[in-house]
Amino acid sequence: MKSLMFGATILCLAACLIVACGGGKTITRLDAESTTDLSGRWNDTDSRLVAGEMVSDCISRPWLTEFAAGQGRKPVVTVARIRNKTSEHIDTETFTTDFERELINSNQVKFVAAKVQREDIFDERAHQQEFASPETMARFKKETGADFVLLGAIKAIVDQEGGSKTVFYQTDLELINIESAEKVWIGTKKIKKGISQGSRKW
Repeated sequence: MKSLMFGATILCLAACLIVACGGGKTITRLDAESTTDLSGRWNDTDSRLVAGEMVSDCISRPWLTEFAAGQGRKPVVTVARIRNKTSEHIDTETFTTDFERELINSNQVKFVAAKVQREDIFDERAHQQEFASPETMARFKKETGADFVLLGAIKAIVDQEGGSKTVFYQTDLELINIESAEKVWIGTKKIKKGISQGSRKW
């Protein structure tokens, strides 16, 4: 009888230990379009909102209508480097993709692949010269040339004292005519975040 009670006690303690150890993490699925800001650092919400607002500004400026009137077609754009000049790790490709998507969805311009992407495309095209049938083979020297290239940078200024911190982000983009090197559009978007963690210092 005593051994039976002892065994039941051990099993009960083991069950309690498992419950205690397993209750430390909770995972919640969120809407990908929801606004989240846990750390105060640059995040997916900032990337999406900045891209959307800057595209709206870009396509509302005179360069677009002037080009369409002079050339009789939509301008072709490609993206070069968007530099991260902050002290944070920011995946600028995410921002670039957001910008490209918003600009393509505006139906005001055409987009061609960036330089790094074109290198992969070149390899595939070269492969087809050897192995694809003549009817389906992609030919060389048939790429659509870009009229404009987009360059830019994301910068940040941090001010902190005690448990309070302010982070100021500035995104600058420039659209440049590839043939003439003329800058046809310059866009700037600013974000300012206040972060507080009580009396603790950073």
